[in-house]
Amino acid sequence: MGKLQEFLITLNDNKVVYSPGESISGTVKISTAQSIQCKAIKVNCYGFCGVTSKVNDTEWTQEEQYFNSSITVTDKGTLKQGEHTFPFKFLIPAKAPTSFEGPYGKIIYQIRAFIDTPRFSKDYKAEKLFYMLNQLNLNVLPDIYEPNTSSVTKNFTYMLVKNGTVELTTKTDQRGYTAGQVIKVSAVIDNKSGKSTGTIVASLIQRVTYHPKKQTNATRVIAEVEGAGVKAGKQGEWKEQIIVPPLPQSVLDGCSLIEINYFVQVTLKYPEILLTLPIHIGNVALGASLRPSPKPSKVAPVPAPRANPASPAIPATSPTSPPHADSPNLPPRPAPRPRPRSMCLTPSAPLAEPDMMGAVNGQSEPIPTKIHSQQQGPVSPNAFSYAPGLAFQQSGNNPSAPGFCFSTGATIPFYTEGNAPPVPTSCPFVLPPDYSSAAPTHEPPPSYEASCS
Repeated sequence: MGKLQEFLITLNDNKVVYSPGESISGTVKISTAQSIQCKAIKVNCYGFCGVTSKVNDTEWTQEEQYFNSSITVTDKGTLKQGEHTFPFKFLIPAKAPTSFEGPYGKIIYQIRAFIDTPRFSKDYKAEKLFYMLNQLNLNVLPDIYEPNTSSVTKNFTYMLVKNGTVELTTKTDQRGYTAGQVIKVSAVIDNKSGKSTGTIVASLIQRVTYHPKKQTNATRVIAEVEGAGVKAGKQGEWKEQIIVPPLPQSVLDGCSLIEINYFVQVTLKYPEILLTLPIHIGNVALGASLRPSPKPSKVAPVPAPRANPASPAIPATSPTSPPHADSPNLPPRPAPRPRPRSMCLTPSAPLAEPDMMGAVNGQSEPIPTKIHSQQQGPVSPNAFSYAPGLAFQQSGNNPSAPGFCFSTGATIPFYTEGNAPPVPTSCPFVLPPDYSSAAPTHEPPPSYEASCS
């Protein structure tokens, strides 16, 4: 390494996850084998977002900067042989968005140290990434407590002939979730046709929208559950669950170039019906104590009937009670006319149309679940390829496989410096699973009824 033996940036307490408004502090350690002439030693802390329209391209077509601060820890002079330590401290702005990395853009935060040497001499630099978590409180989102349901009716056509209709109604138990919670999905299929429907599929979808000069979307399926179809003239009810893994939060507050949306997509394969229910993924779960209590409805009092002095008072009687003896005599009703014989015949029931073949007595049959694809595959060792110093256990993954990109908002379970063993961080968040791997599916979540109890 020549004159410079060690140039290292260390954060206090090995902390790697910070929140907006916090201060970040640490030291720059420099070890030299010979004296080095320097004009200055500077430490820089910055955060920015860059997006592009090409996969894994670092030539950003659009950028935005959140902060960029620099301090000088030593002025012009000679850095003598031996070890030197320089402390630094920065204040993170209160509007910094959560860290994120995707195939078309990233939000990164970094500390850099420079040894600025005289002309024609070699400059030295060191870099250290850290991660930002701007927590999303689901309770403050608008319409978060509104019912999340959708319904559609579609004609069931077979061989270009209308065979009836199919009505699909879906809903989720709430609109906001955090990692580890369960999305309870229910669907009712009313098959008013003479053909059986195809299978029903519920998927948790993530869509990331990047806003360079030309908008780019990246959509992926997080989890998927598949149920059986419904026979002709039957009504079926399907109840399933999807476990929410650690995922980037829905709202990157402070970032205008990257937008993250989640929704539960329910699809009936035959006839083709697709419904989407938007949901939010956050860090602070919905609390029952924060739910606004319904306002009591006020019933307007019924005014008493006004008495007419010109008319005698008539006591109120029930329509089923017999007339009172003192009531005035009413004129007799005319005798009913004889009806034609054709009108006395009881009409026969018409043949059941396809649209009238609903469920018997309105009862729904449970729809069994066929496939769970709630995958929790191992994390690719290249997932944090841009973060040096992170160590993960190898689990038979192909090292040449491309890294899986995701948000660091659900950050790092272990952190290590140099050759030291990995040390668990105090942050409770864990890495998202690698859904791109072909790992076998895990055991499905508990039943819908069990979780409700």
